[in-house]
Amino acid sequence: MILRSLTLQNFRNLAVAKLGFEGTRQFLVGANGQGKTNVLEAAGCLTALRSFRTSESAAMIREGCAEAGVAAEIDHEHRGLTRLRLLFRPDGKEIWSDQERVKRLADHLGYFPVVAFSSQDIQLIRGSPTVRRRWLDLTLSAMDAAYLRALQTYTRALAGRNKLLKQGSPNSAELAAFEQVLAPAAAELVRQRIAGIAELSASVGAAYTRLCGGVELATLSYDGPVVAERFKAFRDVPGGRHESLVRLPLPQSAISPVDAAYWQERWTRDRPNDLRLRGTLHGPHRDDLTLAVKGAPAREFASEGQQRSLVLALRLAQAAWFQARSQTRPVILADDVLGELDPARRRQFWAALDPAAQVLATGTALPDPELGAWQVFRVDQGTFTP
Repeated sequence: MILRSLTLQNFRNLAVAKLGFEGTRQFLVGANGQGKTNVLEAAGCLTALRSFRTSESAAMIREGCAEAGVAAEIDHEHRGLTRLRLLFRPDGKEIWSDQERVKRLADHLGYFPVVAFSSQDIQLIRGSPTVRRRWLDLTLSAMDAAYLRALQTYTRALAGRNKLLKQGSPNSAELAAFEQVLAPAAAELVRQRIAGIAELSASVGAAYTRLCGGVELATLSYDGPVVAERFKAFRDVPGGRHESLVRLPLPQSAISPVDAAYWQERWTRDRPNDLRLRGTLHGPHRDDLTLAVKGAPAREFASEGQQRSLVLALRLAQAAWFQARSQTRPVILADDVLGELDPARRRQFWAALDPAAQVLATGTALPDPELGAWQVFRVDQGTFTP
């Protein structure tokens, strides 16, 4: 798909901004703090009304305003010219497509893929498991309404169970009521995470090879307390501790985390410990991902350059997965990622992108002339000058 125009109203620090795009290469140049990233953030919300910068919608609303709005005109491979309008309020969100309100987010998912590359992506390696789980949940739910429903159900029921545990004296029937809702949702999340990572891992390896000239192997694995406990053979397969879990067959003779019965049994057994510590200690909300280079965890052993290349490979894999699932070419957002790369890695990054994809990029200096012609917008205090 191609983004033809983008209008922002009361979005972050921007009262009103309207940009018309020609061609497939746009570059926003200016000093830091002028509003460049806000434009990319707004474009990123087109996929699933979620920001790549924050989980709080209220943070995107200009101070003193009741709501923020984003309008876009899109040339779509399957829908033709489409006009979207997104509204963000502290208490909710709205989507309008060609003047008709979309009543369910599930009816919007999978049609407008956008992938954001950010200088903050390095936290996908260096940050906490929460950062990586959020990336995985956003990626899978952006293309699959069933995953989003399972995630929402799990999150609500988990909050209810934890509230009872924090009160200190729940009875078993009260906990069991929440666990009966949690268990099938947990099984669905694990099942879809395993399948999704199986597809993403292959793309991560291929993208990393392109970025690094084929001299190193990168992998993406599903990791975490439950996975490590249930699949102990994971540690002994060829390739070592960080061989991808998804390459192993699920056991046929015993219940596993892809079965609701596993979770019901697990939480029943864990109740004394959960009550003592006032929280649910095990579940998909505690799992993690492992990114590795040459079999070693990138967080501990990869160089700065390897880590930067690996997070780029992760985003390239996300773009490829979005395109395969939606049959729609994603718009690529590159938020100041070029300044983090040496000249060789910059060239490899651009070579790895789909040449037909639209790219909206930002930076404090114009891109290298060898990258071809760009439509340039100079940004100064929220004003965008072609």
